[in-house]
Amino acid sequence: MAVMEVRNDSKGWLVMWLEPLGEDRWLRPDETFRVRSDYNGDELAFSITFWVDDNDRSAGIENVAVWIENGDCYAEVVDTAGNLIECGHQRPAEVDRRWQAARDEAQRPAAEQRAGERAAG
Repeated sequence: MAVMEVRNDSKGWLVMWLEPLGEDRWLRPDETFRVRSDYNGDELAFSITFWVDDNDRSAGIENVAVWIENGDCYAEVVDTAGNLIECGHQRPAEVDRRWQAARDEAQRPAAEQRAGERAAG
């Protein structure tokens, strides 16, 4: 089994993205999560990328992506006590609302087109 710890050493939120699934988990300052994979091969199980988003940084949010390089892409994320941490864990309600509004806005043209096709057909 491959295990990697991700620790938030910043003073604000750290968003850990599990890729290639695009799942987010939010770590408070001094919090640690463990990413576990069933991979036992010789190649690296995980890789990490960091990026800076000026809007996130001004809001006290940092981002890190943990890429599942080998093994099952459905790796398990747990806290230091071994409790399973699901996608969206600790995501702030304001962020959740903003992301939902963006999804709704992105889906609106397709919904309007389907409604127009039903009315014409």
